[in-house]
Amino acid sequence: AVNYASAMFRLAHVSDIHLSPLPNLRKRDFATKRITGYLNWRFNRKHTHGIDALTPLMNDLKVAQPDHLVVTGDLVNLALGPEFLATRHWLEKVGTPYDVSVVPGNHDAYVPGALTKACQSWTEYMTGDDGLKGRQPDPELMFPYLRRRGPIAIIGVSSAVASAPFLATGRFREDESVEVAALLKLAKDDGLFRVVLIHHPPFRFEDDASRRLYGIRLFQRTVLKAGAELVLHGHTHLNSWRMIGSVDAGIPVVGVPSASQGPGGPKPAARWNEFAISGEPGNWNCVWSERGITGPSGHVSHIGTRDLITGGKAVALTYPP
Repeated sequence: AVNYASAMFRLAHVSDIHLSPLPNLRKRDFATKRITGYLNWRFNRKHTHGIDALTPLMNDLKVAQPDHLVVTGDLVNLALGPEFLATRHWLEKVGTPYDVSVVPGNHDAYVPGALTKACQSWTEYMTGDDGLKGRQPDPELMFPYLRRRGPIAIIGVSSAVASAPFLATGRFREDESVEVAALLKLAKDDGLFRVVLIHHPPFRFEDDASRRLYGIRLFQRTVLKAGAELVLHGHTHLNSWRMIGSVDAGIPVVGVPSASQGPGGPKPAARWNEFAISGEPGNWNCVWSERGITGPSGHVSHIGTRDLITGGKAVALTYPP
C-alpha cells in the first residue's frame, strides 16, 4: 500500500543519448541504411553531439539523486553491436535496472534485427515487474511493460521499428493498444500515478511525415479512455509541452532535448527534466523542473520550474516560454 501522506516521488527523464564515439564500420555495414546514418554522423551529429555534453549533464543528475530515471530511446546511433555493449556499460554506471527504466527509439531499431539485439543488451532495464516469465528477450513480447515504483506506475511502450533510409518513423500497434489499456487500468486500480513512456511524440504536427509516429490517434484514444497522468517522450531533440484531450481532463505530454546535444547548435543543448509527484488518486500534484547546459562553457544549471498538475488537473501552459 502507498502512504500518500508522506509520498513525494522525484522522477528524472533523459532521452536521445546517441552515445559516442561511433565504432568503426565494417564493409558490409555500408550496404545497409547505416551508410546514410554514418554520413549524417560524420558531417553533422559528430560536431553537435558528444560526451562533452552528456557527461556533465549526467553528473548533475547524479548529484540530484532522483528516485528513478527514465530514458526514452535512441541510446545508440547506428545500432552496431559494439554500440549496444558500450551503452549497456553506460547504463550500469548510471544506475541499477531497478532504478532506471528504458524504452527504445528508432535508432535502437535502425536496421532489421537491431531491436532484438537492443532488448538482449538492455533486458533488465526494459522488463516489467513480472519479468520475462521464462521467455527470451523479444521486442514483440517485452512491451508494453509495467513497473511500480513508490506512488507511480511506469508503463513502457515501444514505438521503435526499422525503417527505410531517410526515414525515422515509429509505430503504435492495435495489439499494443489493448495491452497498454489493460496496464493503465491495473495501475489505476492500484491507486498509482501513471506515467507512459514512448520515444516518438504522439502528435501529428510535432514532426514531419518522415519522422512521425504512425498510430497517433490510436495512442491518444487509448490513453484518454484508460486514463493516464503523464506521457514522456524524446525523438525531436526539443523541449516541448502538449496536451492530449481538453484542459479540464487532459493528459500532459512532455518532451526533452537530447542528453548529448552540445551548446551552440540548432536545437537546445543537453537537458534533463525532473517531475516531483505528490498527492493521491484524484488529487495528484506534479511540479516540473528543467536543468541543462545554458551557455558555451557547458555548465549545467536550473532553467525553470512550473506546476504541471495541480489538484488532479493539468495546468495549461504556454511552452516553450
